[in-house]
Amino acid sequence: MRVTTPLLALALAAGLAGPAAADEKLPPEQQAKVEAMLKQEGFTKWKEIELDDGMIEVDDAIDANGKQFDLKLDPKTLAITKRKPE
Repeated sequence: MRVTTPLLALALAAGLAGPAAADEKLPPEQQAKVEAMLKQEGFTKWKEIELDDGMIEVDDAIDANGKQFDLKLDPKTLAITKRKPE
């Protein structure tokens, strides 16, 4: 079977497209809202806040007791949807 040039080009383009977009930084106003919410929830510091797969991810958030967590937040409500101990 012979592959035509347009089909070959399409197959190559699809293969070179790669995975979905990498983690993104939040806009400054949303970053400020997330940081305010984290402080309100008792977190004292964190490493990184970014948007990944439609969710806000907070890496290495440390609570008032010194415990460290990775968090996932709903981007609309900023509610913590997942709290994974580190």
